[in-house]
Amino acid sequence: MTNKEIMRIALQQSAIDSNCSIDDFRKTENIIVISEKNSDARRYLELPFYCDLTSYGSNIVASVSEELVDIVSEYINKFPVEHCLETPNLHVLMERLKDFQLNICFMAEYFLPDMDSIKPLACNYETKILEEGMFEEYYLPEWSNALCNDRKQLDKLAVGAYDRGKLIGLAGCSADCDTMWQIGVDVLPEYRQQGIASSLTSILASEVLDRNIVPFYCCAWSNIKSARNAVKSGFRPAWVQVTAKTNDFIANMNK
Repeated sequence: MTNKEIMRIALQQSAIDSNCSIDDFRKTENIIVISEKNSDARRYLELPFYCDLTSYGSNIVASVSEELVDIVSEYINKFPVEHCLETPNLHVLMERLKDFQLNICFMAEYFLPDMDSIKPLACNYETKILEEGMFEEYYLPEWSNALCNDRKQLDKLAVGAYDRGKLIGLAGCSADCDTMWQIGVDVLPEYRQQGIASSLTSILASEVLDRNIVPFYCCAWSNIKSARNAVKSGFRPAWVQVTAKTNDFIANMNK
């Protein structure tokens, strides 16, 4: 699989998620479309979106509800792309969303493997590939980034690091869509800063690629540790998304 093929697969998935065409992400002008449900979308997405702004760098594709078309269109065409997706400019959109009981909730950066860089990195501890059905005992709080208790059926593959039989690090991937699996990783606090996370992430990414599936990695823009792990593991920034949710949804997350 080449970098070009990987990008095409990611763009195709984003087009499904946003209810647009692949070419919409390559245009220089911003695009606004009505969000719709799609059974092929990433399985953790709650569609239709109220307001989701996605950028691969050249423009913004806004996937929105009908009542927000004019508001969002005016906003994304008022500021440069890079400023639309950050404060202080985002406050302009947030102010307009108040009347709809909505606010900005998620601000995420997504990474794709760089086939010129990605390779399994060595680990100072024993590592083991865990196929589906071999990690049932690890649905615990300390492994909540690697495995998702709410969507166990999507967890397909994992790589564990062990210190004399004790699990000290775990990377897992979920089949969030048919062509792309998302990687998450956890390392016990006392074992961090030893390269375990990047080793597990890179090993798991290579295993996923061997299955002709594209691994992808996501973190909040503020999560420097996670972004550094992505880059060290052989991933590169690919796209960003800003997503609005209801005030009730946000309040529940903040409990």
